[in-house]
Amino acid sequence: MIVTQREIERQRHSQREKQAPWREPDVGFDPGSPGSRPGPKAGSKIATLKDQVIQNLLKEDHIPQNKIKLLGLELDPPISILMKDLADELALVDVMEDKLKGEMMDLQHGSLFLRTPKIGSGKDYNVTANSKLVIITAGACQQEGESRLNLVQSNVNIFKFIISNIVKYSPNCKLLVVSNPVDTLTYVAWKISAGFPYLMGERLGVHPLSYHGWVLGEHGDSSVPVWNGVNVAGVSLKNLHPDLGTDADKEQWKEGHKPVVDSAYEVIKLKGYTSWAIGLSIADLAESIMKNLRWVHPISTMIKGLYGIKDDVFLSVPCNLEQNGISNVVKVTLTPEEEARLKKSADILWGIQKELQFKNSLM
Repeated sequence: MIVTQREIERQRHSQREKQAPWREPDVGFDPGSPGSRPGPKAGSKIATLKDQVIQNLLKEDHIPQNKIKLLGLELDPPISILMKDLADELALVDVMEDKLKGEMMDLQHGSLFLRTPKIGSGKDYNVTANSKLVIITAGACQQEGESRLNLVQSNVNIFKFIISNIVKYSPNCKLLVVSNPVDTLTYVAWKISAGFPYLMGERLGVHPLSYHGWVLGEHGDSSVPVWNGVNVAGVSLKNLHPDLGTDADKEQWKEGHKPVVDSAYEVIKLKGYTSWAIGLSIADLAESIMKNLRWVHPISTMIKGLYGIKDDVFLSVPCNLEQNGISNVVKVTLTPEEEARLKKSADILWGIQKELQFKNSLM
């Protein structure tokens, strides 16, 4: 048998171990008294399974870079956001804790098929800290036949609590208000801190993305369709059909605006609430912000100083949307009649806003 030098050293080490008192290996431990089990050295760290598998090279930054917070237990917006891969963390907040936890767990179980690594929830707003974008869907629900404007005061009281907590935990975030009445509640949020193309495209027999038309003003009954700018592939419908959108129009194209106003009421009547179209449109706006796409969207924004409007009113107009929020407003050319209707829409909203009570708010 051939005995190597390594084998000789191993035998010598074994003999020394038998003669010495029992003790643990020296690495990371104090010897203690002879024959006793030693304790950990001060400041030492016992290796975990993770430490054995993962070698850390860079200190982790625990502040998320693209965190999105959703206020209100609506499943469709988070699903749409997750499918578009817009966030590295998604936080859900609602007062219905059990249902909220169930929705969170359901989303977490499906996260294998998504790219958002962290999905959290809670009643406490600290779960939403350091959010880049906050989407507000919370508020009193609109009932069948109820005007959006009748929801205002009850939702104002809800917003007082919501906005103060948003500012506390995410002072540098962008707000995306979805709760109805959206124009007035956007004003409230500011104060405290795609139907038309589909219907017109269907009638013309083209895809909605190939039809270009804007509906301005209030998100509701006093909205204003801008017929002067309606076109398909750059072809102005108004030039071809001067009576377009007027009472003299024999083809009655203006009737296409009525379903835009009434469609939400019809959906509420049939299924109890609106969800999917809202969720998809929210994700579209969120994508423009999170990816800095600078797309032009019809969004409710402060319109004071435009079109002769002198009050602090938020109305829907074409806006350039990027990572810092709304950067520009597109000044759409309106006919005198359209401008008058837009002013009327502003007057209706201001009539509601000036009566709102903001007692005990942060204003």
